[in-house]
Amino acid sequence: MKRPTMTDRTEEDRDGKAAIPGLPRAGDPCAPGCPITTEALQLDLGPDAAAVLAGSELLPGVPQPIARRTTYFDSSGGDLAAAGFTLRIREQGGDRQQILQAPGAPPGLFALPEWRREVAGDRPVLDDSMPVPALLGIRAQDLGPIFALATQRRLWTLAWEGATIRLVLDQGDVTADGRRAALCSLGLELLDGPPATLFSLARRLDAIAPLRLGLLDEAGRGFLLRGPLRRMHKAAPVALTRDMTAGDSFRRIAAACLLQFRLNEPLIDRANPEAVHQARVALRRLRSALSIFRPMLRDETAGRLAEECRWLAATLGEARDLDVLRARDEAVALLARIEPAREAAYGRAQAALASRRARLLMIDLAEYLAIGPWLALPAAAESRDMAAREFAAAALDRLRRKVRKGGADLAELPDPARHEVRKDAKKLRYAAEFFAPLFPEKRRRRRAARFLDALEALQDRMGALNDLATAPALITRLGLQDDPATAVLAGHADKRVLIEAAAEAHDAFADAKRFWR
Repeated sequence: MKRPTMTDRTEEDRDGKAAIPGLPRAGDPCAPGCPITTEALQLDLGPDAAAVLAGSELLPGVPQPIARRTTYFDSSGGDLAAAGFTLRIREQGGDRQQILQAPGAPPGLFALPEWRREVAGDRPVLDDSMPVPALLGIRAQDLGPIFALATQRRLWTLAWEGATIRLVLDQGDVTADGRRAALCSLGLELLDGPPATLFSLARRLDAIAPLRLGLLDEAGRGFLLRGPLRRMHKAAPVALTRDMTAGDSFRRIAAACLLQFRLNEPLIDRANPEAVHQARVALRRLRSALSIFRPMLRDETAGRLAEECRWLAATLGEARDLDVLRARDEAVALLARIEPAREAAYGRAQAALASRRARLLMIDLAEYLAIGPWLALPAAAESRDMAAREFAAAALDRLRRKVRKGGADLAELPDPARHEVRKDAKKLRYAAEFFAPLFPEKRRRRRAARFLDALEALQDRMGALNDLATAPALITRLGLQDDPATAVLAGHADKRVLIEAAAEAHDAFADAKRFWR
């Protein structure tokens, strides 16, 4: 088994096929796209926070709860999901409505194309007015329930800063394959007025009770529960298509990073070290996206958001570094001395995640993607409206040149300069993973796999060097510098051997063909 390192060299599977368990794969029509809209904002909260909000003076009146039950259907082979469709029957007040939603409908919103009809029973009614029989053929007979949601819904309509906003509070549970998960979400739906009011209201509500950005609709929650139980979530390939603009691709990429972070955030615990690692990876990928798309993000907000992501990632990084140190077999004798520092680091990480600063960062990021100033900057219009594939090729060329030039004399560089090459290589790897779906041709896919292999090998070698350079500072910070046993933590490898291996990996990377040209 490869030794873990403090440099996060194994964030994603090398083949780029890590996926959110239970959800359709990125690239499928119903895969999670950009769940950031200007019509609605989804927020997650706990039952205590829901009770505080419902009883606050800000929300007018005491609405009567509405009982709702929604059952989702698919074949045993998941044929509808694979084709990008969701089929559900929703029961409310004794009435049942069947809803078939087709590819392209944004998550969390009812949008065409979709088919609705009243039904009398608990089973879907299929006819030639909808595409399911033609799509599935005889397999349509195999349709059955795959998960269900039972909720109590409360509605408020609020006048806020010149807008009219409906608040939808759903509480209940999701059941799938014998599992059950609580559901508590607050939807803000813009009925009239400027979209910015959705986000200002979310901040006001968070001041009353803690809220978190929600990025899974009810179908997403069901698919997630139905999939294998996971203790962490790796980055999924981003569903980019060749007809997108660069601005579209930025939104999709950043939203995917947000989703990865939010999926891992509730799993973070010192008994589950991989969740903090993947949450940190998500933030680093998001910061890389903000940097890669800088030509179109020429506003001060982008810089502020990047710095806030840096703060949160650094806080999580303290716990991650100690997880890596603790995982080294040779460090068993030091566990008793490392563990208090690790426990304190996790305490700081969880306090940061629970802070209003972190909660508002997620809302700020969602607002930036939906209506940020970058969307209206005349100076950035050319980059923003460029074809995503063209923008990607230029960005990858730029980053590749930087890594090739920076590491050309790798053996002669001081440690800080090698560290910069390592960071540039990581950013290039993220960019290559982000943009690879834009180049789906078979020959380009093979080149992309080889290119990413070469980058990973370079990161492995550079990471080992970085561990050697940074270990003494970590040991000193822990107060272990006088313990003879700490020698193993600094590593036994000869620095010159590591430098030579890194230089060879850089040469191999420099020779790898570009998959985007």
